[in-house]
Amino acid sequence: MKTAVFLTGHSRGLGRAILEHYLAQDKVEVFGFSRNKLHLSHSNLQEWEVDFTDLAKIETIMTTIFSGVKADRYFLINNAGWIGEIKPVGKLNLQEMQAALHLNLLAPMLLTNSFVNAFREVPGQKIICNLSSGAAYAPVSGWASYCSSKAGLDMFARVADEDLRPFGFRVFSIAPGKVDTEMQAEIREAKAEDFPALERFQGYFHQGELADSKIVATQLAYILSHPEEFPAVVQDVRRL
Repeated sequence: MKTAVFLTGHSRGLGRAILEHYLAQDKVEVFGFSRNKLHLSHSNLQEWEVDFTDLAKIETIMTTIFSGVKADRYFLINNAGWIGEIKPVGKLNLQEMQAALHLNLLAPMLLTNSFVNAFREVPGQKIICNLSSGAAYAPVSGWASYCSSKAGLDMFARVADEDLRPFGFRVFSIAPGKVDTEMQAEIREAKAEDFPALERFQGYFHQGELADSKIVATQLAYILSHPEEFPAVVQDVRRL
């Protein structure tokens, strides 16, 4: 059984771990999309440099790529994301808010729409996975753009699943928990006056509470390969 995996944000963090997991599997071809290519020499990897805040360009690129792929299973993993500027409401910058919402919410919505248009009539297993966060339902002071975009992404996944199950699609919104990635490192560099939870997040790192990205990637891949075991759209890998 051949699997085609379309993965955004594949060049670092959890995305890189997901990439490495799938490249180690037989009969899996990965299409990676990030701001920067890895330039890996691997026969089952194709890469594109993409700015996910440029929505018009994304639609053109993805429509072309989707149309030329043939497999038995098709996975779209919307992993690319950004914490955004960490500042309280009242100090937010318009351009920063716009970029965060484009990357975290609008780009996955657009990619999902293009994916559905490309594979609606194509036989095979078709799964869409959005990387969510506990911040989708638990407000964190200083994270207005991130929390809002992830909450929106969860609801989009719920609606998309309602729309698409009759056509053979499954949609997931998966929260990976606290993972040891560059995003966590960026969070730890925030200014204390803008981020009241700074000390708590620094503690997660120093106390070894951040999950290994490779383990999380394996857990996520299990959900996508066994969708019948997970009837709910919203999932949390910490509950596996």
